[in-house]
Amino acid sequence: MTRPMAVTRPLTTVRPGVLYTAGAPRRRRLTPTRGVELAAAVGVQFALLAALRPGIAGVAVGVGYALVSWGVLTMAFRRRRTLGPADHVTLGRVVLTGGVTALVAGHLMGDGHTWTLVAAASVALVLDGVDGQVARRTGTASRLGARFDMEVDAFLVLVLSVHVAWSAGAWVLAIGAMRYVFGAAAWAAPWLRAELRPSIARKAVAVVQGVALTVAASGVVPYAAALVAVSLALLAWSFGRDVGWLYTRRHAKRPAGRGSRGRNTDGARRPRLLDPVSR
Repeated sequence: MTRPMAVTRPLTTVRPGVLYTAGAPRRRRLTPTRGVELAAAVGVQFALLAALRPGIAGVAVGVGYALVSWGVLTMAFRRRRTLGPADHVTLGRVVLTGGVTALVAGHLMGDGHTWTLVAAASVALVLDGVDGQVARRTGTASRLGARFDMEVDAFLVLVLSVHVAWSAGAWVLAIGAMRYVFGAAAWAAPWLRAELRPSIARKAVAVVQGVALTVAASGVVPYAAALVAVSLALLAWSFGRDVGWLYTRRHAKRPAGRGSRGRNTDGARRPRLLDPVSR
């Protein structure tokens, strides 16, 4: 009696990028890495500059902005393989802010694109309320993401203040410079780096700065200088209130696990980039 012959199937090779689940092939989802995402943002920035045509000075400033942003973000997110959903929204705002920066530089050199500048700044301001909601809904909120968002806000306000100061006066620059003066002071006075309590008033005042400067930049509102002056007064009040609160708590002990250079950055090896101070 002959034994039944065992029938064997030929061996098959598994193609790269394909997973097998319960005998069925399933293609692996390839997620772009952080480097690819940031490089793509630089490419979009260059395309935006080509579309805006801000002049030679504007293009030079825009290219420099794109390269510096790429370097800073590469270092800040170096321990993250990919960016989160909210970070992608903020990265879009980085690109728009670069467009505004290029347009302001072009405007200072005589190439006027006021309405294009106002439109780009308006979109960036609207998206400011989107990334936070995306982070909360997707459960990807982090201190580094919040700092990323805050620094983009601060730089956009600085650029807009330069544009408005060209016509309203150098005093408008105080709006854009105040955040950076606070950051510089925090390196000399470590108590300024302590974490601030949440404040709706602080957020509202921050929104007012961008809106007031964008409205003033449009040039269609009468008494725009008065609007900007009120905005500056509110900002000075907000910073003064926070500095006073931090000063009264300067001798308080920090919670365990806090470093001496700022808040935890959830992915940044050192909190030097995008997280220098509490505000």
